[in-house]
Amino acid sequence: MTAERKTLGVSQDTTAKADPQAGFAATGARLDKLKDRARLQRRAPTPAQAALWEQLRDSKLGGFKISRQAIVGTTLVDFACPSRWLVVVLSPEGLTAEVEALQDKKLTDVGVRVMRYAESAVLDDPESVAKSISVELNKPFTKPGARREAPRRDAAPRSSYGARPPRRDGGSGRGGYQR
Repeated sequence: MTAERKTLGVSQDTTAKADPQAGFAATGARLDKLKDRARLQRRAPTPAQAALWEQLRDSKLGGFKISRQAIVGTTLVDFACPSRWLVVVLSPEGLTAEVEALQDKKLTDVGVRVMRYAESAVLDDPESVAKSISVELNKPFTKPGARREAPRRDAAPRSSYGARPPRRDGGSGRGGYQR
């Protein structure tokens, strides 16, 4: 009996999903594995991650709080600024462009801005990488939740499900004295 080895492939499906946020959040065992991996990577960062973290830590970029090894949806990113919907990913040597594009698309579909740098570029000049991140943090952007049209207050309710029938005594039902 020969056991077939499972490999991870990249889907070539180009059809747009109706709701990109469906299935975005990690749950259960997947979330536990991501948390464990993030903890290990924070304890033993790559030289590029350590060099860039020295530039980003302690809110050095305009007071923005940046987390390292953060879980965003089902993805573990190197650095994240949740208040500005921005993530920074350091690409190791040998990662295929196809995998990078898939990871970036998964994040950008839900409104997260992605900045990707090669680890060698960070090691060569971490200050210029930090400067470009600072420029992106200070750019105006639209939060993903703000894109949806807000419901109108003057609109009639769509259904009466859950609506209470009028009271028999004519009261408002808010308590207080009845006359």
